[in-house]
Amino acid sequence: MDNLWIASLPPEDQKRLKPHLNERPIEPGEILYDAGDAVDEVWFPHDGAISLMTILDEDRMVETAAIGREGLVGVTCGPLNARAASRAIAQIQGVASCCPADVFADALARSEAMRHALATFTEGLMAQVQQTAACNAQHPLDERLARWLLTISDRVETHRVVLTQSDIAQMLGVRRATVSEVGSELVDRGLIRRGRGWIEIVDRPRLEQSACGCYRMMRGVLADLGVPQVRRR
Repeated sequence: MDNLWIASLPPEDQKRLKPHLNERPIEPGEILYDAGDAVDEVWFPHDGAISLMTILDEDRMVETAAIGREGLVGVTCGPLNARAASRAIAQIQGVASCCPADVFADALARSEAMRHALATFTEGLMAQVQQTAACNAQHPLDERLARWLLTISDRVETHRVVLTQSDIAQMLGVRRATVSEVGSELVDRGLIRRGRGWIEIVDRPRLEQSACGCYRMMRGVLADLGVPQVRRR
């Protein structure tokens, strides 16, 4: 699969980037960059999912955004080559193309279309970060878990994802035992199935009904902005 953000660019802009793209696998748990790092590469996922994590005290962290092949990672917080404000960690295994940040900056300076595409994606990402913060503060965990599972499913374009309960607990900023308990409720209601290291959505319409309104709201915001969105299988 290709990266949808690059695919949305005019052909001349794609030609500027493609000679400099280096395709790499991304493995679960791999840290692409950490908070405070100087970011010298831009990542364009082809598949899989990358989480942006806000670091808290006592070595805790919580996910504030998830990015799949609809977007890019590395130039969405502050000026190019600025130090990262969050940790970017591969959540779901996949492949991404990498471009040196200075090459991307040069291409961006030459193209109004690229600047518009980046601004559009960044606006959508900021909306996701803000909505996630509000959701984490106000909504019950069962609704948050349903929203999160739907979002990750959208990013990887499959109903079954390879994730442990510990992974999910870390993303949501809660205890593993709490995720296990709430997940059991979703299983009992026939919305999901799960096993050791995987989870599968089996009734998507009802899971969407069980999720908080943040999921539907964010889909609408991204559609209004014209941000490329993955196709559901």
